[in-house]
Amino acid sequence: MKNLKPIKLVPAREMVAIRLREAIMLRELKEGDLITLEGIASQLDVSITPVREAFQILEGELLIKRRPNKSALVLGISRKNLQDHYETRAVLESEAAAMAAKSGADISDIVELHQHTEKLLNEGVVEEYSNSNHAFHLGIWEAAGNDKIKAILTSLWNGLSMDVGITEMEYAKLSHREHTGILQAILDRDPEKARALMNEHIYRSYKNILTRFNVEENKQNEEEKNGQ
Repeated sequence: MKNLKPIKLVPAREMVAIRLREAIMLRELKEGDLITLEGIASQLDVSITPVREAFQILEGELLIKRRPNKSALVLGISRKNLQDHYETRAVLESEAAAMAAKSGADISDIVELHQHTEKLLNEGVVEEYSNSNHAFHLGIWEAAGNDKIKAILTSLWNGLSMDVGITEMEYAKLSHREHTGILQAILDRDPEKARALMNEHIYRSYKNILTRFNVEENKQNEEEKNGQ
């Protein structure tokens, strides 16, 4: 598996699950691939314990099948599962944004994070964006004040939904601009606008990741065709 970065956020088991979920959705990990506790722990610079716990999480999501020898078989993800995943995220994240706008919660920490992220991007620093992006969304879930929604969204998080042919910096700037609108709607206590903007944000992410899915699916179909 390529391009896995060291984990900086906690709890570690959830962050390992996020990295693996993202790799499966981007089809960097494909159906039939075998992953091991030791291999993933080494790549992500964590101990084996959170990897073992992440394997349990992903098995419950039917993304992998654990094996007795400290390994797991990647089951992959279908187009329907990908659609279901983002539709669910869109419903819950949009409502969380609306609830945050209505709650009157102190979101100064989200504002501060957003400003810090903008400063880094203006300076050409993109390495921290994946974690900043997660923290931005997490802040909104917390501001919504619904622990159940927060728990479900935490289990659905899958990192950056990168489009084909776009750089990480281009993606980060696009995502950050959308965050600016969402944050302003929450600050303005405008739940309808916050809901609409978050919905657009999640569906744009879905369309982006779908381009990668399509490329990999077409490649796989071509390989199967040539192998016949």
